[in-house]
Amino acid sequence: MSRTVVVTGGAKGIGRATTAAFAALGDRVVALGRDSEALAKLPDSLGVHAANVRTARCDVTSEAEVEEIFGGIGPVDVLVNNAGIAITAPLAKTSLADWESQIAVNGTAAFLCTRAVLAGMLERDAGSVLTVASTAGKVGARYTAAYTASKHAAVGLMRATAAEVAGTGVRANAVCPTFVDTEMTERAVANIVAATGRDETESRRALERSAPLGRLVDPHEVAATLVWLASPEAAPINGQTIVIDGGGIQA
Repeated sequence: MSRTVVVTGGAKGIGRATTAAFAALGDRVVALGRDSEALAKLPDSLGVHAANVRTARCDVTSEAEVEEIFGGIGPVDVLVNNAGIAITAPLAKTSLADWESQIAVNGTAAFLCTRAVLAGMLERDAGSVLTVASTAGKVGARYTAAYTASKHAAVGLMRATAAEVAGTGVRANAVCPTFVDTEMTERAVANIVAATGRDETESRRALERSAPLGRLVDPHEVAATLVWLASPEAAPINGQTIVIDGGGIQA
C-alpha cells in the first residue's frame, strides 16, 4: 500500500536520494526544502517516478511554516528528518550565530517536524520517524562543536521519541553516516583546502581515509538504510542509531 512520506531537505544530497528511493517504491513523497531552484528541478530529475513526488518550500526551523505545511499534507506515514547544515571552526572562534543556526536546522527542525506528525501516527498506531544524524551524533571531533552538539541533540530527540512510542506501532530511529558524497562534503573539502593549502584531490582523499571504508559513503547507501528502517521488516527496531561508516564506530 502506498504511503505518504515527507523528506526534509529532500531536493539535494541524501534527501534527494531518499526521495527517489521511496518514490521508486510507489510511495507518495513530499520533499521539503528552502532551495526553490533545487526543488523545482527535483521531479523532472526522477524520471518515471516523478509523478510520485511533490515539493514544497518550507523553512523547517519556523514553527509557523512547519504547522502550515504539515497541516496541508494530511496523515504522514514516514517522516525523514534530513535537513542539515555544517559549519566548522575551532570552539573559540565559533560565533553565536553559527551555533544557533546549526542547533536550529539540525535539532529544532527535527523537533518541530516530529511534533507535527507524532500525534497522528499514535492515533493510527503506525508510523516511522527517521532522523539523519551523523557520526558526530555519537562522538566528538575537533572544530565541530556546534555541529556535534546539534547532532547529539537530534539523536537525543530520537531516543526520547522512541521511549514515548515504545509498545505502539510507531517507531523512531536514526542513521549516523560518516562523510557522504554530497555538496556538504564538497564544502568540507573546500575548507580543508583553505586551511591547509592542500589541493582539492588531496583534501578529498584525507576525508576518504578518515573512515574504514576508505571512501565517502554514497547517498543511496544512506537512503537504502532509511527505506529499510521504514519497512515492515524493521518493525521491531526502535530507538536505534545505525552507524554508516564501515566499522569505525561500533555501537
